Amino acid sequence: MRRNFTSVTEFILLGLTDRLELQVFFFVLFLAVYVVTVAGNLGMIVLVQVNARLHTPMYFFLSHLSFVDLCFSSNVTPKMLEIFLSEKKTISYPACLVQCYLFIALVHVEMYILAVMAFDRYMAICNPLLYGSKMSRTVCTALVSVPYVYGALTGLMETMWTYNLSFCGHNEINHFYCADPPLIKLACSDTHHKETSMFVVAGCNLSLSLCIILISYLYIFSAILRIRSTDSRHKAFSTCGSHLTAVTIFYVTLFFMYVRRPSRESVEQGKMVAIFYTTVIPMLNPMIYSLRNKDVKEALIKELSIKLYFS
Repeated sequence: MRRNFTSVTEFILLGLTDRLELQVFFFVLFLAVYVVTVAGNLGMIVLVQVNARLHTPMYFFLSHLSFVDLCFSSNVTPKMLEIFLSEKKTISYPACLVQCYLFIALVHVEMYILAVMAFDRYMAICNPLLYGSKMSRTVCTALVSVPYVYGALTGLMETMWTYNLSFCGHNEINHFYCADPPLIKLACSDTHHKETSMFVVAGCNLSLSLCIILISYLYIFSAILRIRSTDSRHKAFSTCGSHLTAVTIFYVTLFFMYVRRPSRESVEQGKMVAIFYTTVIPMLNPMIYSLRNKDVKEALIKELSIKLYFS
């Protein structure tokens, strides 16, 4: 019955602006951002793989964070770049659902990988003698697998709710990618169940993942304050600094973006926040972890020195 009432086979993405000169400027800007994002995250993944010093749980999780950021940016940015220069700014109905699915799935994967990384820091600082045995390769693989499976299932559930909505004519999405809030505004069927599901899932997962992070850092800070050596205390704080920076940026943006009911104003605001969330954060994370992390900087210098020596 839903299909009998659905006349929309494609959507028009309105993007960020309809001014030609700004579209060209944005294309160049976001192309540069995307190139830096791909280079930074791929570089981080390769660096962790090739440098034996980085074969630890912390960098194992960091490489997966880089992979998720790379996938997340690649899900949105190429299509956004296409609509900047294309006269036909459309996306097919199936492609829109796929983009929705990947977006939701990857958001949940990233938030729980950040939570796993907080737990890893808790184990390293609060239980250093048991860290090697408790955070074995098998345990780390299991910990990182859970966010992928859970994210995939959550994305599927939320996308099915979107699939059950009817779109009966108006097909202009006031966004640069297929996102739930503007899609809900286009639906001509009852959106109550979809909205409820979106708010419950977003609220519960944001709260649960953030709760894991906060509890982990409560124990971490308590343990650090008991350290008598100033140098040891500073070293312990420095291992958490990059993660805390990434977590703060990620969750502040997520809360602002999703804990609101869909409306014309919230869609416009969400579009502005989404620019930062989908393009800037995936670019920033490798920089945060490389510039603030001594091990990563030393490993990078070592690998570059080897390459230059043999070239």
